Amino acid sequence: MARRQRKIRAEFRKNRTVRTRRTDWTEQFHQDELGEDGPSRTERISGKGELARRRTVTGQSVSGDDGSTFGVRLDVDEAGCLAGRVLSVRGLANVIQAEDGTIYRCATRRLLKTLSTNQRHVVVVGDRVLFRPVPGASQNEGVIERVEPRRGCISRTSGGRQHVLVANVQQVLLVVSVAQPRLKRELIDRVLVSAEKGRAEPILCINKIDLVDPVSLMPLAGIYSQMGYRVLLLSAATGFGLSRMRQSLAGRQSVIVGQSGVGKSSLLNALDPSLRLAVAAVSSENEKGRHTTTNARLVPLCFGGCVVDTPGMRQFQLWDVIPEEVAGFFRDLRPYVSRCKFPSCTHTHETDCAIKNAVADGRLDQRRYETFCHLFAGDEG
Repeated sequence: MARRQRKIRAEFRKNRTVRTRRTDWTEQFHQDELGEDGPSRTERISGKGELARRRTVTGQSVSGDDGSTFGVRLDVDEAGCLAGRVLSVRGLANVIQAEDGTIYRCATRRLLKTLSTNQRHVVVVGDRVLFRPVPGASQNEGVIERVEPRRGCISRTSGGRQHVLVANVQQVLLVVSVAQPRLKRELIDRVLVSAEKGRAEPILCINKIDLVDPVSLMPLAGIYSQMGYRVLLLSAATGFGLSRMRQSLAGRQSVIVGQSGVGKSSLLNALDPSLRLAVAAVSSENEKGRHTTTNARLVPLCFGGCVVDTPGMRQFQLWDVIPEEVAGFFRDLRPYVSRCKFPSCTHTHETDCAIKNAVADGRLDQRRYETFCHLFAGDEG
């Protein structure tokens, strides 16, 4: 007996409304000399007006807490579809690897692209999708019919929308360099918050330790190690610490993020020379990295597991994190939240604040507290 299809009302993008800015003033003047139109005698109220555009689709509603892309899971003909994972996204073409290892180039179903979403991209690297192969195509081509619910996402804000860097990863390797370019403490804390929110295990990788005295890095490594984060001291040039990094990546679904020029691709090339990822030297003028990696790409590793190599980023603004929940994403601040005198304490200016007292006594890191204050105030990264 066939399963009964479920119909729900889904919201779509408003792509068929009139232009908000008129451009035909000259034509209108020649017609009636800009005469005033009479008052509107009727008003249409429907699900496809100026304020909303809704349609009936077959599927089921899902909450946003489970990592769903659109809040709706469409019903598709699974018998005629193949399951696969997105390896890279290049314009309108998505490179997908099917479960049997075959590579397909797929377009995205129009219904998915017109569903209302606050996300920057409909399909991202790491997505698990159902796609329909195109019969008779000269190459392996297909159409993505459905994006499965996501887990382990890393997101940031871009132009007021959610920019999902990668989906369905188990751990996030945050690579920073001690020099060339300089280390940014606030960027570390922001990515750690995003990893906590996305339920992915963060690993802090400090690269280029051959440029400084490793002893000077012990206080920094100790701060994050005491909070339970794994910290790796690395050098792609000398090979120091690469064995520990290899053990962390083996058999796991990972993503590597960080600024441009910190050595993300260089570390991966040192671990797996067969990757042959493009690298470039840091600019000698401003000691900033060049954008050698232009788009995210999921690559398998010769020793097991896979990793997503992402383009370098210069800022990281958190997505969907309200000020009241910032302290909950800081592992070191979290134990002190319930010890404040006032239940609604913001930990910024109140008296008898347990977090402020811990900072004054040296039990909490001053720089971490400053980052918390910036995030609470809504400052952009």
